[in-house]
Amino acid sequence: MTDPTIDLIAAAVFGVAVLHTFVAKLFERLAHRYPRHAGLFHLLGEVEVVFGFWAIVLVLVMALIAGGGAALGYAESRNYTEPLFVFVVMVVAASRPVLQTVLRAVAGLARLSPLPTPLASAWLGLAVVPLMGSLVTEPAAMTLAALLLAPLVFKPGVPERIKYLALGVLFVNVSIGGTLTSYAAPPVLMVASTWQWDSTFMLATFGWKAALAVAINASVATVLLRPHLLAAPAGAEEAQGPPVPMLVVAVHLALLAGVVLMAHHPVAFLALFLLFLGFTQAYERYQSPLILKEALLVGFFLAGLVVLGGLQRWWLQPIVAGLEPLALFFGALGLTAVTDNAALTYLGSLISGISDESKYMLVAGAVAGGGLTVIANAPNPAGVALLKRGFTDESIGAGGLLLGALGPTAVAAAAFLLL
Repeated sequence: MTDPTIDLIAAAVFGVAVLHTFVAKLFERLAHRYPRHAGLFHLLGEVEVVFGFWAIVLVLVMALIAGGGAALGYAESRNYTEPLFVFVVMVVAASRPVLQTVLRAVAGLARLSPLPTPLASAWLGLAVVPLMGSLVTEPAAMTLAALLLAPLVFKPGVPERIKYLALGVLFVNVSIGGTLTSYAAPPVLMVASTWQWDSTFMLATFGWKAALAVAINASVATVLLRPHLLAAPAGAEEAQGPPVPMLVVAVHLALLAGVVLMAHHPVAFLALFLLFLGFTQAYERYQSPLILKEALLVGFFLAGLVVLGGLQRWWLQPIVAGLEPLALFFGALGLTAVTDNAALTYLGSLISGISDESKYMLVAGAVAGGGLTVIANAPNPAGVALLKRGFTDESIGAGGLLLGALGPTAVAAAAFLLL
């Protein structure tokens, strides 16, 4: 689509969608005030619905202006591999055998720690699990960390401001925690092949700095959470039901590994997902309810972002291309708050003759800012879907997340700029 009118409309709809994410919590309050229309307000208050909803609006407007064929052609031209992958990996990673394995591993490490078990478990959930994202991909790490931390941190009795701080730390740490390899973080993946960045380069250039920032952020958050964790020292709960046989666990882990390895091949990972669904039905007594609804909402959100984001290049790319390295770092960090960080780095990969310093600054700024908003990093909607019930009105305010993420974002930015 190159129609200037459609480009302007797409930018306006995108701006409305971003604004909608900041006022989504208001709709939840309206649902309580006007119960006759509670269903509609609850729908508009679901952050995961926002971008999918406005993407549908955009396609309908495009159909009115350019014709149904052109609108449908544009929608079908988008690449939906990432939304599909996030949907699949969320469901598989959150299955009882996988989650039980992670919870037991965390519990074992927590018992070996000199810290009280609740503190050690929270620190591991905020630090080690996000760093695992470099191996199992960021969406899987976000899913596991959210399910681990939900009964520890995101529960009644913990002040909202502390929850938002913990949420900001989790989102930032997942965003930078995937930079130890070249395939796990979406913004890195967008440039790795074009710029020939392999996992050795990522570990030496980004990874160790990210690991240090992750440890600092998690430690600060754990210290602030300490009174609340020790007041009700309930560890992360394992899924209820009969013990899961090791063979069933092994099959689930193998399917998760296969999905991760085939992350860029939707035909392959969807086939594995169908096999997974069949296996869970065959051994239903060892399963908990699959998080299909939550994962579908996240996939809908990301697919909407793909549709809306595809028409923003006309104003985003000149900004990215026109900045000097240091300005590019802060520009990427700021722009990430209003658009997906992978979209930013992809635009950077299209710039011919970009210097090595600018490459570093672009990616560093994009991943450092990945926790500022729900749309800043692809795994964030997964965290929102799994943790929102722990917040007032069962919704997460964009303003609260932004404030909670400022501190950990500053730590990540300092690590990438000064080390």
